[in-house]
Amino acid sequence: MKKAKSISRAKWGYIFILPFFVTYFIFSFIPLLDTIRYSFFEYYRSGLRIVGPSFVGFDNYANVMGKDFWTYLSNTFILWMLGFVPQIVIALLLASWFVDARLKIRGEQFFKVVIYLPNLIMASAFAMLFFTMFSNSGPINNILLSAGIINKPVDFMGTPMGTRLLVALMNFLMWFGNTTIMLMAAIMGISPDLFEAAAIDGTTPRQSFFYITLPLIRPILTYTLITSLIGGLQMFDVPQILTNGQGNPNRSSYTLIMWLNNLLRAPDYGRAGALSVYLFIVSGVLCIMVYRMVNGSDDKDEKKNRKKR
Repeated sequence: MKKAKSISRAKWGYIFILPFFVTYFIFSFIPLLDTIRYSFFEYYRSGLRIVGPSFVGFDNYANVMGKDFWTYLSNTFILWMLGFVPQIVIALLLASWFVDARLKIRGEQFFKVVIYLPNLIMASAFAMLFFTMFSNSGPINNILLSAGIINKPVDFMGTPMGTRLLVALMNFLMWFGNTTIMLMAAIMGISPDLFEAAAIDGTTPRQSFFYITLPLIRPILTYTLITSLIGGLQMFDVPQILTNGQGNPNRSSYTLIMWLNNLLRAPDYGRAGALSVYLFIVSGVLCIMVYRMVNGSDDKDEKKNRKKR
């Protein structure tokens, strides 16, 4: 008897993913290589005259790596931390509460929709809203004055901490709903039998959260941390609109991407390319550090098990 020929459909998978790789190659990979190439050239505009491109080696990298770089990097990191820490804490609490069947929260679907809605609002609209609300003659100051809480308007955007807190609050409101939904999906993927067995053994909800929930949602938690870190390093629209692109007061809310945007508008393609490469390196190093901190113990255990085998 003749053996039936097996039909391979693997080629269709490659055909279906081919448009993505073609698009990525044209619009992402080639511009990435071009950015790295420009970082080694002096290429900028001086008045109406275009200077370059002329090869200067690592001069652009040395020029960018100065006091401004570290100041704007620290600004970016502070703004990210102020928004992310309360975001991840509140998202974890909400996710565990919504998933906990013992609480029997009414209107759960309504609350899910409400906390996710800010994620659908454009950052520019959010920034304009906060700029209007917290201005010296805005509704927040008017309410505080009418209630007798303050005697004169508070200049929320006149101090570094005030501006940073407003930026952090906006980022928190825009992203904590998305983080909550992701963590809820991760917790719902845990077998309910584990929680039932733990309850029978007399564990408290706090113990179940720290010894069952957190370890088992570690992959999603790592993903959330890394994507949030990358998004924080790319923070641009909120401080750009809120401070009119100046990062005031005293450039305390001036981020690396705002600096990159100004270099591109100058234009100064050489230094902009060098700054882009630095951003890529910083993002990669920080993401590796976050991954090792969150999953370091699991990787060590896996290596030990492989050696035993």
